[in-house]
Amino acid sequence: MKKTRTPHVVVVMGVSGTGKTTIGPLLAARLGVPYAEADNFHPPANIQKMSAGTPLTDDDRRPWLDAIGAWAHGRAGLGGVVSCSALKRSYRDRLRAAAPDVVFVHLAGDRALIEERMAHRQGHFMPTALLDSQFATLQPLGADEAGVAVSVSGTPEEITARAVAALGDLDSPDSPEAPPKAPAQ
Repeated sequence: MKKTRTPHVVVVMGVSGTGKTTIGPLLAARLGVPYAEADNFHPPANIQKMSAGTPLTDDDRRPWLDAIGAWAHGRAGLGGVVSCSALKRSYRDRLRAAAPDVVFVHLAGDRALIEERMAHRQGHFMPTALLDSQFATLQPLGADEAGVAVSVSGTPEEITARAVAALGDLDSPDSPEAPPKAPAQ
């Protein structure tokens, strides 16, 4: 199996339940770079709000995004993978302001599949009740954003393989500057 390496910091994004925490470490291992879990950057007040079923506001997210951005900035030129919902364009812009070379892997899937996965996971603070607010907030990658969309159908290994291939296409000298693609099946 060929190991792909990229100097980019890759943000694995998507709504809760898409598998960011599962795919992120697998992707980091395949790329040979460190992994950081964005949930670990949340201040305790944010976790309390989400645990109580209260969606975070943009004000709540700013220090969290800044902490992730600082981590990504510190990995510039070295590479890394971090999971982060990054649902809004403004959130991704904030991350890019801290780390301009960041690339996004949007884990995309339909609501029914994601809700089913959320219902079966143990010990996570994000309740399925917040899934509607996540989908309402989601702004898919724009054509001018460096990144790719990858379908969450299949096994974690299959999803990771699609993400690695899509990132390889972004790094290809023949590819234009990273317009997002439809979710890779």
